Amino acid sequence: MNNTPIVAICVPIVRDWARRLRISPSHLMMPLSFAAILGGKLTLIGTASNIIVMEAWVDWYATPDSAWAQSLGFSAPSSLVQFIGVAAVGLPCLIAGLTFILLAAPKLLPIRTPAATEPLDPRNFQVELVVAKGASVIGKRIDEAGLRQLPGLFLSGLERGGVAVPAVSPEFVLEEGDRLAFVGILSSVLDLRKIKGLEPADEQAQKLDVSMTTRTLVEAVVSANSSLVGKTVRQADFRKEYGAVILAVHRQGQQIAAKIGDITLKPGDTLLLETHLNFRKDWQDRSEFFLVSDVDEGRPVRHALAPMALAILAALVLLLIFAPIDRVAAVWGCALAMVLTRCATGTEARESIQWQVLLVIAGALGIGQALIATGLAAQIGEAFGGLANILGLSGMLMALFLVASCLAQFITTYAAAAIMLPVCLVLAGSLGVDPAPIMFVLMLGVGCSFVSPIGYQTNLMVYGPGGYRFLDYARLGVPLTLILAILSAVLAPLVY
Repeated sequence: MNNTPIVAICVPIVRDWARRLRISPSHLMMPLSFAAILGGKLTLIGTASNIIVMEAWVDWYATPDSAWAQSLGFSAPSSLVQFIGVAAVGLPCLIAGLTFILLAAPKLLPIRTPAATEPLDPRNFQVELVVAKGASVIGKRIDEAGLRQLPGLFLSGLERGGVAVPAVSPEFVLEEGDRLAFVGILSSVLDLRKIKGLEPADEQAQKLDVSMTTRTLVEAVVSANSSLVGKTVRQADFRKEYGAVILAVHRQGQQIAAKIGDITLKPGDTLLLETHLNFRKDWQDRSEFFLVSDVDEGRPVRHALAPMALAILAALVLLLIFAPIDRVAAVWGCALAMVLTRCATGTEARESIQWQVLLVIAGALGIGQALIATGLAAQIGEAFGGLANILGLSGMLMALFLVASCLAQFITTYAAAAIMLPVCLVLAGSLGVDPAPIMFVLMLGVGCSFVSPIGYQTNLMVYGPGGYRFLDYARLGVPLTLILAILSAVLAPLVY
């Protein structure tokens, strides 16, 4: 997978780890970003800059400029080498980089956000869930299932076969049909909803006539004039009247001594509802509720489609490695399959396209072509060639790595890749060597953006959650960049 969505997925997980383990987020967020960047150097699709370099390199062999390379017996890399060739140096860099981060991060990273000081949402919701058939928690102890570690949430009760289990211990083993009652903050209630097989105890949620792809969660506050006042959750019949199901209830910090279905609603109660996407628009101006608001990350997780999504991802990798079809056609075909199988909705697919990144890449490719047309690429390549005569091939590769990495800090990794690429091809020609070690070092150099938060999008994503300052990245990033530059410069001529 591309490293950017991986960091987006992991940031809230790491934030919870920090809270539970009483560790400062400052010691975890930057290593998260750096690890994702290093992992992106193992395959072609790990990051977009890899694709830019590889596509241009392969296309170059079809131009007259590559005549010298073909006369020396050098040819375009095979599909397999295109996909995982970068890992020959990327994997040692990953191991060395993670080792350095493990040893140095606790010493070099300051504590910008104190441990366990993030305020918890004071609103406690009461929610009941049942362990459904095939649930991932079946056969696990309470603590093994992660139901004791969620911040701001506690297991208030458990029923098995209609009989309440007194004093539930962390070693209690869960079985199908167990009913679990929790009291906790909204974010942890949402985490519960993401666990496969934990379903609302009220069966109305399964009967809700709304597609899983168009469901979401909303909060609604019961008004004093609402027809819901004085009715129990069961009597309210939310599914028929409102096209929604009540999942949890909050009542001004009080713990309600009743099952969800037996709770009598009062003015001011905050209801957590599972409903359709238009619920807020339909009800926000009516007298039934004081306030209706959407819940962030309220879309349900479609666990049943996970095998299909994994199968399509595997098909994409196989097509990129072995299939003779065009790489663009393979990517678009698999993306279309994701939408047709409902692993992703059309809206989600459109919103995931990063138009700004595409414009930057297009502009940078144009700048790269301008470097060739004006002869500037040739002049820079000759300068690097002179450096190779003085420092040797490894010394020149190290300088190339550092220049590409520095350039990426200011104009994005994509633009740096597009601009440096023609320089590297001219350099290979002036030295009369196989372009492979030079191109793979370029891939590593432009992608290793560790020195600033603006050098790569994952660095910027963890900037706020980690509470960092701008120069904090250089503390860990500068020595890491130097280590990787030396390692890749030594290994690239050997393995390629």
